[in-house]
Amino acid sequence: MTLVIVGASTEQRMQDAISAFEMAGFRRISELDGVSEGDLVLGISDGGAEVLREADRRAIKYVLIHDGEDDRHDGGTYERAHHRIEAAQRDELAQHLRGRERPLITCLAFGYKNGAPADAALLIDARFLDNPYWVPELRPLTGRDPAVVDYVMKQPAAARLLDDVQRIVRDLLPLYQEKGRMHLVIAFGCTGGRHRSVVLASELAKRLGEIEGADVDFVTRDVD
Repeated sequence: MTLVIVGASTEQRMQDAISAFEMAGFRRISELDGVSEGDLVLGISDGGAEVLREADRRAIKYVLIHDGEDDRHDGGTYERAHHRIEAAQRDELAQHLRGRERPLITCLAFGYKNGAPADAALLIDARFLDNPYWVPELRPLTGRDPAVVDYVMKQPAAARLLDDVQRIVRDLLPLYQEKGRMHLVIAFGCTGGRHRSVVLASELAKRLGEIEGADVDFVTRDVD
């Protein structure tokens, strides 16, 4: 089962996003009590903080999407989203998140200043690493640029962290599969979500790509 919770900057955007998921085969539900087997989509308005807290309290697993601009709600869908999308990305993401026979591991980079993602299997704070932001020539770059990758990965703690996380994910993946959880989010956070977290999430995705029988993707939430 895949439950997608959708919030948006406007009611129309939310309805359009839900329609895209319905076209991909998801069934629309109106409340958490409607959660059952299959691929489901639930729209929430006014930030949805209360619904998200209830889902967390009940240990309901979900993928959180925010469509459009910041909703300015503390603890809402923009702040906690796994995926922040625009209209052109709806159809592709809906197909990507449909019920799966193979597990999907998402290596996600985010910035704490924009809120931590909801319901990550592992959430790693990378702010203990030296920050490329304070190096003038690296500041305008991102963790996709080789100079930033080199700066981060030359720190011995970065490689040790990746070794540990890779081992944990390999150990946990079959246990999650036994419980029917086919989508794992491994989230790395740094201050702005542009440098350290991007490098680590990208490097982990490369390593985990060697796991047979699993799909791996790399998402930068806070980098355009």
